[in-house]
Amino acid sequence: MPARRLTDGRTVPEGYPHGPVAALAATAALDALTDPRAIVLVEGVSDQIAVDTLAQRLGAGDRGIAVVPVGGAQGLRRMLRTIRVDHPAVPLSGLYDIAEARVIRRALEEVGLLTPTDEIEVAGFFACVSDLEDELLRACGPELIEACLADNGDIIAFRKLQKQPEWRDRPIDAQLRRWMTSGARRKLRYARIFVDTIPLERMPQPLMAVLRRARQT
Repeated sequence: MPARRLTDGRTVPEGYPHGPVAALAATAALDALTDPRAIVLVEGVSDQIAVDTLAQRLGAGDRGIAVVPVGGAQGLRRMLRTIRVDHPAVPLSGLYDIAEARVIRRALEEVGLLTPTDEIEVAGFFACVSDLEDELLRACGPELIEACLADNGDIIAFRKLQKQPEWRDRPIDAQLRRWMTSGARRKLRYARIFVDTIPLERMPQPLMAVLRRARQT
């Protein structure tokens, strides 16, 4: 499947505050919700972009599914408490990094969404092996990623990183991971590009699962 230019140069997709204002924007967005059908909680803005993009691709966009970044796993407890007060009947689901499983479990148990014997997926929360960015990189594979970089004007910058002595002999997946995280806005832009390019049969399972859960409500 050919890659497509989905962003304007090196700008972040419109409608997604990033940087220091992101956490405040997420809280404001939650306060502004009037009648959500479902709420999906994710760790950061790039995860929000990925879920929104897949929802649009599957025809589920703008159907009352609110995707809210919590500002990292440690922010989940605060967000859950707010939601249980303001939207007690709204179904919840979410994504998290497997390394944060204990933090996620504790937060879900505190608000009564999980018992100590339940698997976390019972509450509709699905784990990424490392993080969602890593899931997307693996789902794309190097060939498709390089096609995306070329189509969006970034392949030369990536080739420069590959030539650096400390990265020259590293595996390409490590090089790609480093390149994606070395620019503050890259993972935000490419969250949309990758999700809109990956064949659906290769889409990361946690991403598909969380949206499937939200759409079932």
